[in-house]
This record gives sequence, structure tokens and C-alpha cells, in this order.
Amino acid sequence: MKIKKVLVSQPKPATEKSPYFDLAEKYNLKLEFRPFIKVEGVTVKEFRQEKVNILDHTAIIFTSRTAIDHFFRICGELRVTVPDTMKYFCISEATAFYLQKYIVYRKRKIFYGDKKVDDMTKILLKHKTENFLVPLSDIHKENIPALLDQLHLKYTKAILYKTVASDLSDIQNLKEYDIIAFYTPSGIKSLFQNFPDFVQDTTIIAAFGPATAEAVEEAGLRLDIQAPTAKCPSMTMAIEEFIKKYNKDNKVK
Repeated sequence: MKIKKVLVSQPKPATEKSPYFDLAEKYNLKLEFRPFIKVEGVTVKEFRQEKVNILDHTAIIFTSRTAIDHFFRICGELRVTVPDTMKYFCISEATAFYLQKYIVYRKRKIFYGDKKVDDMTKILLKHKTENFLVPLSDIHKENIPALLDQLHLKYTKAILYKTVASDLSDIQNLKEYDIIAFYTPSGIKSLFQNFPDFVQDTTIIAAFGPATAEAVEEAGLRLDIQAPTAKCPSMTMAIEEFIKKYNKDNKVK
């Protein structure tokens, strides 16, 4: 038996330089990329139930481009005009530059860190009188809220988008895939929402990150490939290491 087909629960890479394509060529694999989850914006009705008034805030903290998109989307749907005095705090320079899609960048007060939450500490402390709004997904890390609590800053969390299961009904048979690679706990949840009778059997399950690995085991599945590790910091490296051992054990030439 040989590993021939791999299902990656993520969008197809934008360029051919992805290590997945190198892996496929090296081991003659057939790759399929299919996101198991998607992001949907909350409705105006759902947002109003949160009882958050955007204009009560003087500053916004953005952790991603997705957060920016949905913030300005909900403002548009609510017909809220964001004042020129609003301050923007972004997790990275790239995220800050993305604001140009919605505002005149050079005319606004924009601050950014270097991709790490802790980098934001000094910046935020210089603006500790602000009332911060933090747009988030329904499934989110608590690092930003935890930092704001630690710094005793005033803030409000606003859930503006949510992670939901993709419709995978066009996948006729999961058993045709030798390996299924997961990147998020939500992907595992989507698996069982779409295929409630799924039985792993010989299907090889790969998981990236400790939370995803935990979700695999909590679902009663066998975790065959885990990344990152000291030896294999990426998913493709972990899959390749597994294939090497699998082929050797099964004497595949």
C-alpha cells in the first residue's frame, strides 16, 4: 500500500512555490486543497444584541485584515460614520497598511507593533486614556484582552465575524484520501458536521498546533502526524517524515 492522495483542509496556495507542491512532486502525491471552515460576518441584528456602541470608543485594535474588513462592513450596514479622530492600533505594519482600503492613511492616527502582542504594550500605555474597541471572531485568542486587562485599560470586545463549517457535501467519499491534514480545531468540528458517520479506520490524520491535536484526540480520532515539532517545524515536513517511515515500513519502492 502506498500513500497517494492527500486532502489539505486549507485554501490552495496562491503560488506554485508552496512546499506542498514540492512534496507532491517528490512522492508522486495527488493533492487536494479544500477549506473545511469559512468566515462569515455577523448580521446587524446579531451585532445589536451585543449592545456595543462603536462611537462610544476612541480607538480600535485590529489583529487581522479580516477584523478590518468586518469592522468597516458593519459600520456601513449600521450607517455609522467613523470620526477622523478615531485612533487605530494594529498588530503589525502590514495590517496597518491594509487600512488604506477604507481610510485616508496619512490623515489618521495609526500605530502598530511587530506582530507580537507584547510589542503593543509600550504603544498602548502611551494612550491609556483611550476607550478601545477590539473586533474579534467568535473563536479567538484571549491574548489581546488579557494584555488590556493587565494594563488596566478600558476596552470592549465586539464579535464581528464567526468561523463556520464549509459545505463539503460534494466530497463523495473521504476514504479515497490517505491523509487528511487539519490546521484548526474548527476543522475537526466541520469534519463531523459534514460527515457525522466518519470512521477513521486507515485514514491518516495530521494536525498542526497543540489545540488542533487536542481536538483530534477529543473527537476520538487517532493522531498520526503532529506538527510543529523540533524536528519538523512545518506540516509538510511532518508529512514527509511520516511518508518516509510509512514507505520503509511497508517496503514501498
